[in-house]
Amino acid sequence: MTYQVNADGFYGPFGGTYVPEVLYPNIEELQAHYRAILSSAGFKQTFQTLLEQYVGRPTPLYEAHRLSKRYNARIFLKREDLCHTGSHKINNTLGQILLAKQLGKKRIIAETGAGSHGVATATICALLDLPCVIYMGEVDMLRQSTNVERMRLLGATVRAAQSGSRTLKEAVNEAFRAWINDPEETYYVLGSVFGPHPYPDMVAQFQSVISQEISWQLPALTHQTFPDYVVACVGGGSNAIGSFYHFLDQPLVQLIAAEAAGQGLDSGQSAAATFLGRPGILHGTKTLFMQTTQGQVVEAHSVSAGLDYPGIGPQLAHLHQQGRVEFKAVTDQQALEAALSVTRLEGLIPALESAHALAALEQLSLQPEQLVVVCLSGRGDKDLTTYFNYQASQSKP
Repeated sequence: MTYQVNADGFYGPFGGTYVPEVLYPNIEELQAHYRAILSSAGFKQTFQTLLEQYVGRPTPLYEAHRLSKRYNARIFLKREDLCHTGSHKINNTLGQILLAKQLGKKRIIAETGAGSHGVATATICALLDLPCVIYMGEVDMLRQSTNVERMRLLGATVRAAQSGSRTLKEAVNEAFRAWINDPEETYYVLGSVFGPHPYPDMVAQFQSVISQEISWQLPALTHQTFPDYVVACVGGGSNAIGSFYHFLDQPLVQLIAAEAAGQGLDSGQSAAATFLGRPGILHGTKTLFMQTTQGQVVEAHSVSAGLDYPGIGPQLAHLHQQGRVEFKAVTDQQALEAALSVTRLEGLIPALESAHALAALEQLSLQPEQLVVVCLSGRGDKDLTTYFNYQASQSKP
């Protein structure tokens, strides 16, 4: 496949391994062994069995008839919200924690924004009997309090990141600091396709099960080999890469990524890195980040905690630069309106992250015969308070 990582850990000009010296042994260990472990018969059998029997894969590809009528095309929803724990995140946490066990690691740490990755990490740690600590921004802990309690119920320790914007970027900072303090026995489960090589490639491989399933589900339902569009939301980008992966070398498949524009691209309250960012280095990788002219990272904003990150993964930055993926900016209000609309049309309450992908449909010029797959990356249980508050604000005179 093209658009994939090279031997030095780069996707074109993006990627690489920018970590403190104390972490190099861990990264080199991963780089040396991850591909062999992932391709071994024993790992693949265990991973596939748990995906089927524990996670609940394959997830359905559902033709949303009322949504299709609204947009005058055939709209299919890839139901990652039906995975155990309620989102696509568990595909990656299962794979990485199985890998950590093979490497002999004794303790797991992770960051989380919306809480979905934290819940998925805590779930697999409970399953595989490993202690874990989850770092989460203090602001996100308040707006995603239900997920915090779920993590604790599963046995995880949840620690608040209290610096900066107290959201996802700071949670990643705290997780890296914790890893530096105990590099030998700790394994860091990164939740998205960013970070030092090999994390972007490794997470993409675990999440590629999404597009792999779409590639055989869609022909079975429609007798058309490929979709015309695949649409996914992008923060770091794990569900997007997972949805796009097996279609990257199919140029007739249009790949659409919905970024969080927050209060608007010109508002100073946004998270749309491809529109507002430029190349920089943060969290172990070179990619597109929103930053000042002096190179200081700008705080991101999104109503969705899972998209509230100032950059995107290096593979997605490369796909953007090459024009292979088209990025759409979706505001908070557009995402909220799309979420409530789909809830009434299809009886599905999407996560706020997924609502950005659904809102991007408004920006496409669709034809009746076209097939459009939207990744419904998670369910909206965690976002109910935000939805209730938005509804209440709209009903005021």
